[in-house]
Amino acid sequence: MKPFAKLSKLKAGDTVGIVSPSFAAPGMWPHMYELGLKRVREVFGLNPIDYPATAKLGASSQERTADLVAAFTDPQVKAVIASLGGDDQVTYVKNISPEPFVQNPKPYFGYSDNTHFMNFLWLNGIPSYYGGSIFTQYAMQNKMDEFTVKYLKLALFEESQEVELTFSPVFNDVGLQWNDPETINMTREYEPNEGWYWDGAAGEAKGITWGGCLESIDEILRHGVATPALEDFDNIILFLETSEEMPDARYVRRVLRALGERGVLARVQGVLVGRPKAWHFGREKTPEEKQVHRAEQRETFVKVIRDYNKTVPIVQNMDFGHTDPQICLPYGGEARIDCTNKKVFVKF
Repeated sequence: MKPFAKLSKLKAGDTVGIVSPSFAAPGMWPHMYELGLKRVREVFGLNPIDYPATAKLGASSQERTADLVAAFTDPQVKAVIASLGGDDQVTYVKNISPEPFVQNPKPYFGYSDNTHFMNFLWLNGIPSYYGGSIFTQYAMQNKMDEFTVKYLKLALFEESQEVELTFSPVFNDVGLQWNDPETINMTREYEPNEGWYWDGAAGEAKGITWGGCLESIDEILRHGVATPALEDFDNIILFLETSEEMPDARYVRRVLRALGERGVLARVQGVLVGRPKAWHFGREKTPEEKQVHRAEQRETFVKVIRDYNKTVPIVQNMDFGHTDPQICLPYGGEARIDCTNKKVFVKF
């Protein structure tokens, strides 16, 4: 496995670039975008700037690529943050030249469809952070989650150190519409968190994190996009989570089985799984249906992984990915799973 670049940390007053490599959400919901930028300034003390395609609905892949290159090559920009995800990075990220990014490594924040760009960075020795998009974290209605802020500050400002991850005692799964500006001052509904679900042997597992949104991993596999070499997975902690598309257990089984048949699951040192999204507009599940959806997904992860690896530690229901609050998880960072004491550590 190639070495990873050491990313510089930020300080108050630094400039961060805001990009839209997938859907240009700022062009659809400008009031939410302005709220997110306000939080970047007021909560984190940073100076956000954006680019020609950040708010351009229907921007071409060439325009979005140009924004990414501009953000990474601008020496005043110390980190790059995605406005939101989407569903089409698989069509163009593979065509981006690595050179501007390799020569100018810096922290990148995003998740969901940004899995594609973050896999690209990983393959070129550049770590990133899975989480912290402008719309879904910074522009949280009423106020940002303190749990989310804590982990974003670790990623942005704290020098690399091993940190024990925790779980939030409550979480949100029911959203508020972005179309209505009145929701900005509303507070989302939260529900109790059951904590992490563990499966696997005692002892300790260590590795470098790789993974992302399961639906994006599916696209990477089916379109033949490059991934880490098979032997690299001997040193990888795999992390996965599902999006607001809320795929059922049969779909999850097929994607996991694809990873198994490729030899990935037999080699990885551990598997971290984010809490499944179980409610979205147009697919509003009842509390009981949400419980069933999450339980079926948890059972599917364990069953399929155990078909290929009998002992690898599996930790589920973690606060990363499409959940609030959210851990901004290092992508290409060191992770350690203490199975004996049921603790998880990462280096930010």
